[in-house]
Amino acid sequence: MLNQLNEIGTREAIAKWDSFADAYAENHGEQGDLHKEVFLNPVLLSMIGNAAKKQVLDAGCGEGYFSRILARSGAAVTAVDYSSKMIAIAKERTPADLQIEYKQGNLEDMQAFRNKKFDLIVSNMVMQDLANYEKVFQEMHRLLSDEGHFIFSILHPCFATPESGWEKADNGEKLHWNVDQYFYEGAYEQRFGGQEKVFLFHRTLTSYLNTLLKTGFTLVQMDEPVPSEEALKKYPSFKEDLRCPDFIIFQLKKTSA
Repeated sequence: MLNQLNEIGTREAIAKWDSFADAYAENHGEQGDLHKEVFLNPVLLSMIGNAAKKQVLDAGCGEGYFSRILARSGAAVTAVDYSSKMIAIAKERTPADLQIEYKQGNLEDMQAFRNKKFDLIVSNMVMQDLANYEKVFQEMHRLLSDEGHFIFSILHPCFATPESGWEKADNGEKLHWNVDQYFYEGAYEQRFGGQEKVFLFHRTLTSYLNTLLKTGFTLVQMDEPVPSEEALKKYPSFKEDLRCPDFIIFQLKKTSA
């Protein structure tokens, strides 16, 4: 089955997201969806620190919630997404007093920016949607100023594999998390909510790290976020996420030549 998806590329993957744009946006508030609020935002914001007056690229902005967070912190934000529908929704949701420049574009080819440089690039849950991640990393490296930082989050590739999920007892109790097809690299399908499936691209942790280092990045830190005690009091069901990580976040630096 996986071999039948070898010809799937970024264009097909984004077409799926275009068709789900309204449902995706409906599930997102000013802190994103629940997983972004509980797992991703606290770590991303901690890694970013003070973004005031920085030139920031939100690479794969979706409906724009994180762009709005960054803009409210005083950053000069440029936001790019391949989905024209997502960009339209992001513009509609952005108050006039927030200075965010939205552009439709593919992160695999950012030549439209040419000599534009950013102090910080953030890409939140996007890399697994793009087929040519090597080219994306090259473009992010090119667009960063010297000593600039690139921060991105993805599904954890060691646990969110093309064939993974809970092993359950007859009574529905979750016994353990199964992982299979870890070393498969390429497209696979994953259900989006209760609707039809989207295309994602899996690659190993080794491939991610070696490609980043080869591109010229220095790894600053890495985090596998877990829910805080405060979040667990608010959302007790997330206790199961202490058993294995859902996400991984990388902070990288472009070192001077």
